[in-house]
Amino acid sequence: MDATLDTAPGSAPAVIDPAPVVAYPVVADPVVTEPVVTEPVLTEAVVADPVVATAVVAAATGVEARASAAAAGSAAGAGRVPAQASGRAAGPGADPAAGQVRELIAGARHRPVVTGLRLSAFGVHRSASFPLGPVTLLAGPSGSGKSQVLAAYAALAALGSGATLEEAFPDPAARVPERARPDAQQRRGFRIGCTVDGPAGPVRLDLAVQAEPALRIVGERLSQDGQVLLGTALRDPGRRSVQAAWLTGGAIGVTRAPLPDDRLGTALLPLRVAGSTVGQRQVLAAAEQVVVALRSVFPCDPRPERMRAPVPAGEGLLRGDCANLADVLRRTRHECGTRHALLSEAARTACAGPVAGLEVRAAGDGLLRAVLDRGDGRPATELGRLGSGELRFLALALVLLTGPGVLAMDPAAELLSAQQAMTVLADGLDRDMDRGQSAELLRLALLCCGRGHVRLAAAVGETTAATARGLAGVTVVDLSP
Repeated sequence: MDATLDTAPGSAPAVIDPAPVVAYPVVADPVVTEPVVTEPVLTEAVVADPVVATAVVAAATGVEARASAAAAGSAAGAGRVPAQASGRAAGPGADPAAGQVRELIAGARHRPVVTGLRLSAFGVHRSASFPLGPVTLLAGPSGSGKSQVLAAYAALAALGSGATLEEAFPDPAARVPERARPDAQQRRGFRIGCTVDGPAGPVRLDLAVQAEPALRIVGERLSQDGQVLLGTALRDPGRRSVQAAWLTGGAIGVTRAPLPDDRLGTALLPLRVAGSTVGQRQVLAAAEQVVVALRSVFPCDPRPERMRAPVPAGEGLLRGDCANLADVLRRTRHECGTRHALLSEAARTACAGPVAGLEVRAAGDGLLRAVLDRGDGRPATELGRLGSGELRFLALALVLLTGPGVLAMDPAAELLSAQQAMTVLADGLDRDMDRGQSAELLRLALLCCGRGHVRLAAAVGETTAATARGLAGVTVVDLSP
């Protein structure tokens, strides 16, 4: 199917029956075989923060320590737990916290996460499917569509968080495939989707968006195991709504109602569905799983030119451009000393010269300035004097180490943070960095993402991609123009 949207007036609307297989013409994609993405085995050694601390320190203290950390990481990934890190003790005197750790591990395996993206017609992509693992790196030459994959992911995340289409797609015409022909009503658009795995099992979300002449959703489908749980279709182009039908079960079968054509219907279902029947509970479980996964996304693109000046004291929530890095460092230094120490250790590996720590000082007029403590009575270095690669490294390392508690994002409040997995989207992860900095950031990403509470999807250059291809736990997706 071309990118032309087959929703002309008079076409058959989406139909949802109690039967498992349902015809749905609006966003019917070609069959795409998706590789199975296997999550790494989460063990106590991977979950425990001290292991991360040990590995980060080892990365800064020599080749032998690096090899030791890598061996420990390999053992943890294979399910072998070093005795000193497992938190278990033999006999009746076992550590009572061990049971809680194992419960967290079990919950981590069922965190809702996006395991695949589908770009059926989006920018340069046609009938494309992308598997997503704990660490996914997109590689390829300029123009191959790496940024567009991340843009589609970020747009779905925004819609899952309640954004309108206009907010999620500020330039929708740029997302329409270049050679897409308009239909008889001069309409063109694009189609994207994702698969979310979690407690409810794999759930598919597919979306058809009309970009011209007016931006609107013309079809949405939420499905599981071949059964459509929610389907929407544009029946009257003169109205700013779509006709929705979701599974109810019982004597009713389905419930039909209009939904706005500028918002994701899946995100609205928890407010519409009572959950009083088996069918409704199935719909709610699938919709909530998708929404939780999409709301746990943090697009991050550190902008060094915005990070050099002093910043006012605020809430300590890092923005996507990381311009308020000094304010967040002030907060982590006082509220989370362990993670701040880990960041300081990472800074020793990526910043030129000696680094004794990261500090924040008053710059006058209520402003804050972050500095590198050089130790031994040496003058501190303002972060504004660091290179662009150093600044980007520090910001991205902070994001990976801290999690949503200090990020300007809105994760689902209905679930504990231990039951959610944050996904960081980074376009140009290694931009401005040298080979050593990008390698250390990749090492840190593997350590943090191996614990299950953080995931990374990023576009990288060929040098970083070549390094990553030899690492276990990294999914490298090679794109070609």
